[in-house]
Amino acid sequence: MAELLTVLVVIGLLGAIAVPAYLHQRDRARDAQARADARAAQTAALEIGLENGRYNGPDGVTVANLVAIEPGLDDAQLSVPLAATEAYTVRVQSETGNAFEIARNGDGTTDLTCAGAGDAGCPADGTWD
Repeated sequence: MAELLTVLVVIGLLGAIAVPAYLHQRDRARDAQARADARAAQTAALEIGLENGRYNGPDGVTVANLVAIEPGLDDAQLSVPLAATEAYTVRVQSETGNAFEIARNGDGTTDLTCAGAGDAGCPADGTWD
C-alpha cells in the first residue's frame, strides 16, 4: 500500500510540473501564430499600397481586402485600426488575449508592438520582431 501511495505522489508531482510547462508552451505557440498572421497581413497591406499608391479608401487596407490577398488570414482575429494615405496599422488578436500590431508610419518605418508585455509570446518591453 505504501508503494502505491509513493507512486501516486510521484505522478502527482510530475503532473504539477508538466501541466504548467505545457500550458505555457501552448500559449507561446498561439502567440507565434498571431505574429505570423500579423506579418502576412503586413505583406498583403504592402501589396495593396503598391497597387493603389495609398493605404486608405475602398481599395485600401481593410480586413476583407487583406483576406482577399492572403486567404490564410480568414481564421485570424484580424482588425485594421488605422488606414491612411501613407500609413496603416494591422492587429491580430491571439487566443491568449495578446494583441500583436504592425504599424507602418508615414515615413516608411514600422513599429511592432504587443499588448500583454511579458506574457506568453509578448516580450517584456512590449515590442517584437
